[in-house]
Amino acid sequence: MEKDLQKYADIVAAYATEAGFKILAAIVFWLVGRWLISLAGRMLQRVLEKQKVDPTLMRYIGSFVAVTLNIVLVVAILGYFGVQTTTFAALVAGIGIAIGAAWGGLLSNFAAGAFLIVLKPFKVGDYITAGGVTGTVREIGLFATAINTPDNVLSIVGNSKIFGDTIQNYSANPYRRVELKCQLAGGADHVAAMQLLREKLQAIPSVVADPVVEVEILEFNLVGPVLAVRPFCHTDHYWQVYFDGNRLIREALADAGFPAPMPAQLMLTRAA
Repeated sequence: MEKDLQKYADIVAAYATEAGFKILAAIVFWLVGRWLISLAGRMLQRVLEKQKVDPTLMRYIGSFVAVTLNIVLVVAILGYFGVQTTTFAALVAGIGIAIGAAWGGLLSNFAAGAFLIVLKPFKVGDYITAGGVTGTVREIGLFATAINTPDNVLSIVGNSKIFGDTIQNYSANPYRRVELKCQLAGGADHVAAMQLLREKLQAIPSVVADPVVEVEILEFNLVGPVLAVRPFCHTDHYWQVYFDGNRLIREALADAGFPAPMPAQLMLTRAA
């Protein structure tokens, strides 16, 4: 009886020792594997930085590589314990399909974000209209893009909405046109007014020299001719030029003695 008990005790001790070694080895494998994954991530980041890869794209690549290597590490440790990794791989694939169906919107945003990084229709700091929002791009994230509107409101727009809609990038070109109008009186010398406005607007510091300021007759109404006044400037100075231009139109014409435009009814009343 004692011999049988000793035999069972030896068997249990052998299994416990073997299991203990395997658990210890698994812990060592996990720690070493995590260290190697971290090392690989740092090396990859250095390589991408030398290649001057976009920071957001670097995060995409780093996250993908880290997740993939961690899955490989877990599968390798389970294989060491004798777990059928093919079954595990099928289970992971099934879970991935279920998550993909449940998070279809997030995955579409993720894919759209990847295309935004690769195709680069805009970058951080650009002034754009995208997804129904106009403002300065603050961040291009994995799933959404952060845009600061002109009234300093942070708007978060899903990448799929941005990529599936029209994107207007006002910062892509070196300058843009500012649309202004000027109402002249019917008896005003429109040629002299047009020349005066060209000279005055061109002198605004933020207005570019080429192309030159455009001032032409846009239309006529009961008051008189309406001038289209179009200076050109960089996007960063658009609103400053817009406000400075309107003020200059008013002050320059008044200082030069041009008659103030009046509605036809008021003119007839004064004449009577």
